Amino acid sequence: MATAVFDAEAALIERLRSGDEAAFALLLDKYSASLLRLAQAFVRSRAVAEEVVQETWMAVITGIARFERRSSLKTWLFMILTNRAKTRARRERRGIPFSSLAILDDDDEPAVDPGRFLPANHERWPGGWVVHPQAWPVGPELMALHRETMAVVGRALKGLPRAQRIVVGLRDVDGWSADEVCAALDLSQANQRVLLHRGRSRVRAALDTYFAGAESNDLAKGATARPITSATRDVRRPSIGIPATSSRRRARRDVPY
Repeated sequence: MATAVFDAEAALIERLRSGDEAAFALLLDKYSASLLRLAQAFVRSRAVAEEVVQETWMAVITGIARFERRSSLKTWLFMILTNRAKTRARRERRGIPFSSLAILDDDDEPAVDPGRFLPANHERWPGGWVVHPQAWPVGPELMALHRETMAVVGRALKGLPRAQRIVVGLRDVDGWSADEVCAALDLSQANQRVLLHRGRSRVRAALDTYFAGAESNDLAKGATARPITSATRDVRRPSIGIPATSSRRRARRDVPY
C-alpha cells in the first residue's frame, strides 16, 4: 500500500515538473483550503492569509524541479506555507505564536453546559446526564439533511474562538493527525487535545440544537416520531457530524467557512 502511494506521488511530481496544468489543479483542489486554514494561524487577517497561500503556490511552481523528496510532497508544501506565514507575521510585528494565541483565545468555558449533568451528590447517578443525548438521524434521513447539516457545521465553526476553529478544521475537515497539527502549529499534545475537545463540543452542541429543532418541527406538523430501534439506539456522534460516508474532499467543499 505504501509503495502504491509513493508511486502515485512520484507520478504526480513528474507531471508537475513537466508543467501539467491538470496535475497542478489537482493539488490546488486538494490542499488550498488546508493551506488557507493554516496560514490564518499565523497572520492577522484572511486577506493576508490568502496572499501567503498565493506566494506558497508560486514557490511550488518555481521550486518543484528542485524538490528532492526528502519528505512527502504534502510535508514540503506545508513547510513552505509555514515558513512564509511566519516571515509575514514577523514583518507585520504580530509577535504572538499560535500556542500563546490558543491560551488568549481560551475563554475557559466548560466544553458541555454543566446544567446537562446531575449534581455530584445525586444518590443514583452522580454527575450523570439529566437527559441522555439522543441519537442523530442515520442513513437516508441524514443524507437528506446533508446540505443543511453542513451549513450548521460551517456556522458553528465560524463561531468558535480562532484557535479552536483552526485546530478543529485541520483535524476534522482536512483530516490531519494530531502529530501533524502539533508540528505545524507548535502546540503541545495536551493543548491540541483541549482545543479539539472544546471546539468539537461546541459544534456538537449546535448540531444537537439543530436536530432537536428539526424533530420539534416534524412533531408540530403531525409527523410520527421515528422510534429508537436496536439499529439506532447506540448510534452516537461522529467527530463533528460529517457523515462517515462523505469523503474529506466533499466535506472541505461543503463546509462553508
